Amino acid sequence: MARQPSPTSTKITTMKKVLLIEPEADNAAALTSLFDSPLWEVSYAQDNEAALKRATEEAFDLIVTNAGTTATEDVVLLRRLRSVRPHSRLIILTRQRMPGDVVNALRYHAFSYFTVPVVREDLRQLVEDVMHEPAWDDGIELLQGTAEYAVLAVRCDLGTLDRLMQFARAGLDFPEAEKEEVAFAFREIVLNAMEHGGKFDPSKFVEVCYLRSKRQVTCRVKDPGEGFSLEEVLDAEKRKPLPEVEGPGDEPQLEGIGIMLARHYVDELIYNENANEVFLIKWLDKPVAGG
Repeated sequence: MARQPSPTSTKITTMKKVLLIEPEADNAAALTSLFDSPLWEVSYAQDNEAALKRATEEAFDLIVTNAGTTATEDVVLLRRLRSVRPHSRLIILTRQRMPGDVVNALRYHAFSYFTVPVVREDLRQLVEDVMHEPAWDDGIELLQGTAEYAVLAVRCDLGTLDRLMQFARAGLDFPEAEKEEVAFAFREIVLNAMEHGGKFDPSKFVEVCYLRSKRQVTCRVKDPGEGFSLEEVLDAEKRKPLPEVEGPGDEPQLEGIGIMLARHYVDELIYNENANEVFLIKWLDKPVAGG
């Protein structure tokens, strides 16, 4: 689904600078190709220490870590970077993930988090967001969080939603099929909250709570609005034929269909009386590893 520009988007007026952490520039060819040369100036650093030194001396619009380092090491870099360049955007790439790494990345305001292999289109979209989003690091605020329980305040704009979903996919440590189903349903409900409750007003925030146990994942989404008539929305949707879908990613682009499709991919979808707070519940076939 191609998204419209965020309300906070602005026209690109200057060249952007990216620092790729890669010992050999030739090894970063695939990553470098994401940065269109007329718009980006690409630099390289051999390791995290060298990257911190360069970032101290020179401001970069984006820094991308090396997949060979752990997320734990990259979060350390992020914390140190915050002391010298508080608003730097850092994308964590890693092959390894320890429990709590995604939460810590959110806590110290990483721009995004990817475990390799990376879906190229997802990374390309985040690069586009760097070009267009001038205000970003107040968009996702971790209010409290562990690997099993996290509460976030999420700004009501589409660029922030894209970033939230990448963190969500990185943090969901259960089988791929269940992960994509929960991610799709979660995105539709947060999008609905941003649109109908927050009116895509970037000064407003949606509250998101994530809780997982060995056999269940629960997501709570509370929008900043006064609510709406859920029954009227659902009654209107029931009069429409629900298109057949093969799975997440194959959904038709029809206005208002999100709630119905979200119900299709989770076990329970429970709204409060005013329909401005919703719980998504997904039961897992097998216990979550390490849960």
